[in-house]
Amino acid sequence: MKENEYKDLKYILTSTMRTKLIISIYEKSKNLDDLRNELGKPSATILHGLKELENANYVKKLNKYYSLTSNGYLLAVNLIKLIENWYSVDVNKVFWNNHSLDYLPEEAMKNLYRLKNAECITSTNKDLSQALGEYIKLISDCEELKIILPIFSEIHLDKIIEISRNGKARNIEIITTNKIADSIKSNPIYSNALKENKHIGISILNKKTNIYLTVSEKFVSLNLFFKDGHFDDSQLLVDKTKEGINWGNELFKHYKYTISEP
Repeated sequence: MKENEYKDLKYILTSTMRTKLIISIYEKSKNLDDLRNELGKPSATILHGLKELENANYVKKLNKYYSLTSNGYLLAVNLIKLIENWYSVDVNKVFWNNHSLDYLPEEAMKNLYRLKNAECITSTNKDLSQALGEYIKLISDCEELKIILPIFSEIHLDKIIEISRNGKARNIEIITTNKIADSIKSNPIYSNALKENKHIGISILNKKTNIYLTVSEKFVSLNLFFKDGHFDDSQLLVDKTKEGINWGNELFKHYKYTISEP
């Protein structure tokens, strides 16, 4: 974040009233009565906040209606994104706090607000494979899959091959690392199955990753590694909204640009 943007956000966030006014006026221009009814504060308090925002060139007044200036609009966009990012992380804080985020690019981190509707599916002592079972159900009902595969897992590979042969999936694009690709090549069962399968394409990254990402037309899912370097298949983050799926597609594209060979 640029220094000026940081200062602007800090100025707004140090006052609850300034924050509420910026977000309220972002939606549409409002007069004093609108703001008083919406915020439940006396006119004097609201007018004081508006005057501060006018002096800072974030708000302008025309015919008794207050609206955002160009600077105010840009500030509001960043402010709302920041608040939604906080919410997105907080609502699934166990998932984010438990795992390494080292291989999530900066842009993906900045746009975590798109996952504000995501659900964390967690395996329990009664059902140790709940997260994996949900993942298998999800991928079994899709026509297109984009997968960043950072592990060699017979369970996952068996299912991916199976649904490409017998399921709906007719286009499966896998990005994996050299290490995982070598493990697949050294296993005749998987090597032959993938070579013969016209529905699956594999590309190789020129760097390491610890992100297990799956994107389809219906959902995006994410598995991560523990901070000690071990893969965690007990927690699966799933988002079925268009906004979440777009986040996943952008992350997949980020890694696709670093592919070294088909």
